Amino acid sequence: MQRATQFYINGKWVEPVEPHDHDVVNPATEEPFAVISLGTKADVDKAVAAARAAFATYSQTRLDERLALLQKLCEITRRRMPDMAEAISLEMGAPKTLAGSAQAGAGPHHIGAFVEALKEFRFEYDFNDSGERIVHEPIGVCGLITPWNWPLNQIALKVAPALAVGCTVVLKPSEVAPMSGLLFAEMIAEAGYPAGVFNLVSGDGPGVGEALSHHPDIDMVSFTGSTRGGIAVTKGAADTVKRVTLELGGKSPNIIFADADLEKAVKGGVLHCFNNTGQSCNAPTRMLIERPVYEEAIKIAAKTGAKVRVGDPAEDGRHIGPLVSEAQFKKVQGLIDTAILEGNRVVLGGAGRPEGFNRGYFVRPTIFADVSNDQTIAREEVFGPVLAMMPFETEEEAVDIANDTPYGLAAYLHSCNPKRANRVARQLRAGMVMINGAQRPAGSPFGGYKQSGNGREGGKWGLEDFLEVKAISGYQTA
Repeated sequence: MQRATQFYINGKWVEPVEPHDHDVVNPATEEPFAVISLGTKADVDKAVAAARAAFATYSQTRLDERLALLQKLCEITRRRMPDMAEAISLEMGAPKTLAGSAQAGAGPHHIGAFVEALKEFRFEYDFNDSGERIVHEPIGVCGLITPWNWPLNQIALKVAPALAVGCTVVLKPSEVAPMSGLLFAEMIAEAGYPAGVFNLVSGDGPGVGEALSHHPDIDMVSFTGSTRGGIAVTKGAADTVKRVTLELGGKSPNIIFADADLEKAVKGGVLHCFNNTGQSCNAPTRMLIERPVYEEAIKIAAKTGAKVRVGDPAEDGRHIGPLVSEAQFKKVQGLIDTAILEGNRVVLGGAGRPEGFNRGYFVRPTIFADVSNDQTIAREEVFGPVLAMMPFETEEEAVDIANDTPYGLAAYLHSCNPKRANRVARQLRAGMVMINGAQRPAGSPFGGYKQSGNGREGGKWGLEDFLEVKAISGYQTA
């Protein structure tokens, strides 16, 4: 049993003000494998004080100094990918292969993109030869609240740009999957960041998250998680009018027209939906298929889904692992039960654990057909390997169905008609649209419309989130 009850504050590992042990459970075994301490407002106060003191000097460091620190951090995250993969696999059930590639690889991937963005970013420039100087300055002390589903991915997307532009931070990783965050703190120390620039307090939303959002000495909060959580953070931050950026939920449509490469589009959509056991905010969970190829698409989806194996995350392979927690398991099972009660056609899977599993938060990959967009399974974010398939008759209907959601994070579409693909992409109310399986490059802006949040993470957009804009009129050049 690992014991990791200390917090990283002001460049040191320190004991909590008041001990409050919390078990970290391996979702594959339902057994605790580590103990952390849940922090309190008193711990947050200490961390914020350290970050505030450090900001005075760190915000004035030269760009080349911050760039060198970021490059060193990137090298460390790449070198320690095996350690990070092990932590993520244990804490949130990502299979060994996925944990060692996409999950652990997200650190150097995103930090490397921020290195390149930082090299090109213009922090100062003259405005139209008017004698006015535009200056981008670090916003201050930032509270960063990250989720359990892609733990290092979100830590990198928040910590790296904040430190890159001269902010100081207090990080609260998810108490469900905290070990990756604690390991990241070790990497920050190894990289040589000054004391107080990066601080970490473990804890839950009521104990630490609320303290961060309400804290008068925090200038900005960046939150990734549920829409419900994002609303709570925004309300907490309102009293001090601090900046809030949010990356929240999604119910992403995947529109497949009859002229698409049907086999490729459907197969890719199913596998993407089930990836990371469906625990991705941008998962294409609503598959919209043009009526002439609808039944054929269902056959392809069922065949593809039936080949998706559920297995032990400690093993290598392309299988999917368990859901992250008992609470998530119960939520997904409840939504599957509701979908069945509402009369949706079960194409694959259904309620209960897969055959051969009597413990662990494993679920059956599930596909529903003949879903209407007003049913629960089409409206709520499941966050499990559950796909809803529905037909459409016209392009206009496809767009209407796709946009008929409170979310607007991502959208996917498939058509061999470039004009139609481009036309539909522009009509979709989503922050990211992928046509015919196109991959998003490093440094691309990640974020959404509507209740999927505000702000953008990644590349120069991620840097801008942590900057204030100052206009100095009558600026005198030396």
